[in-house]
Amino acid sequence: MAMSILALGLNHNTAPVAIRERVSFSPETLGSALSALRSAFSRPAPEVAIVSTCNRTELYCASQCDMDVARIGGWLADWHQLDQHSLQSHLYTLPQEQAVRHAFRVASGLDSMVLGEPQILGQMKQAARAAEASGSLGSMLGQLFQRTFAVAKEVRTHTEIGAHSISMAAAAVRLAQRIWPRLDELNVLFVGAGEMIDLTATHFAAQHPRNIVIANRTLERGHALAEKFGASAMRLSDLPQRIAEFDIVVSCTASTLPIIGLGLMERALKARRHKPVFMVDLAVPRDIEPEVARMPDVYLYTVDDLGEAVREGMNQRQLAVTQAEAIIETRVQGFMAWLERRGNVPVINQVREAGEALRDDELARARRLIAAGHSPDDVMEQLARRLTSKFMHRPLAALNEATGEPRERLLDAVPQLFPLDAQPRGRRR
Repeated sequence: MAMSILALGLNHNTAPVAIRERVSFSPETLGSALSALRSAFSRPAPEVAIVSTCNRTELYCASQCDMDVARIGGWLADWHQLDQHSLQSHLYTLPQEQAVRHAFRVASGLDSMVLGEPQILGQMKQAARAAEASGSLGSMLGQLFQRTFAVAKEVRTHTEIGAHSISMAAAAVRLAQRIWPRLDELNVLFVGAGEMIDLTATHFAAQHPRNIVIANRTLERGHALAEKFGASAMRLSDLPQRIAEFDIVVSCTASTLPIIGLGLMERALKARRHKPVFMVDLAVPRDIEPEVARMPDVYLYTVDDLGEAVREGMNQRQLAVTQAEAIIETRVQGFMAWLERRGNVPVINQVREAGEALRDDELARARRLIAAGHSPDDVMEQLARRLTSKFMHRPLAALNEATGEPRERLLDAVPQLFPLDAQPRGRRR
């Protein structure tokens, strides 16, 4: 039976952040979402994995049966309580080879807002681990993800796809420097303590700001990250009392609701006597209410805004892109060949089972004859002849009865199925 692989989703090219944040999956809900997605299909349930980042939400499905694309898109809309029709215009559907090529390109950084950025590979590995933990990662998707990771490593090893990459973090620093050419007299606040905040704090720390503070729900984790930069930490609950102290605010948490609202910033700007504030919201769903951007003394940038800033310098990387695409195309064809061979497995198993059943029957008959006193040599001779005769009966009958084109096809297949050039043992010269 043919194997089906499908990728369905949206990304920064097909949907704005206002849509992307509404279809994102938090780490806490991912397990239940995977189970619910599988349950939406009749048995056998497909293999499924969900990749959810600030720039994309993608569902990867694999099955031995054809998959109902409309049902998968409908499930995504229903899970997030969205209108399916309005969501449909932002979705892409990639079957079979297209899905494989897409996964390879995503992991290699070719489909990212920041060309060559390395974070997406780790995010795809997290998606695979989550699917495996939920029991939804089978042999097909498992093989797809393993090959995806290998391709990404090959691309990064043999091309310079990331050599000239301008990261989101670097772009944030550049945008801040448009307001303040020097950052060494400024106070910087980072909200959250995850990987993206770590990366962004590294870039800002290189500019030696006057003060860096990490705000996090868990003070212990905030202190652990702050130590890397000689910074201090504070509780997220202290944000309303202290946010007015900071000239730059960068936020990236896993909160499902905004944590910095319009009212909070109005009070903060009043306390600052309307000194400008540079704000970066790297979270999806967003941490900062969009209305904050309308305030005259606030410069608020989202991940989409930063994406525009990092598209510069594309020509420098075009050769690396060409090399990466060539590697990916070769590996796509290799995976599709593996997938096609997987389709032969049921037939191979049937042939093996039939042969083993025939062997077991004849072996049982031979043992009965020996137990009855027959000569073991005669019994073995009979065993070999009967096995050969029974196993060869149907192929030889099909060859003998075939005519025309079916006969030609069978004759062409014979050398591939039987070792006609092999001489019997004991008769070699």
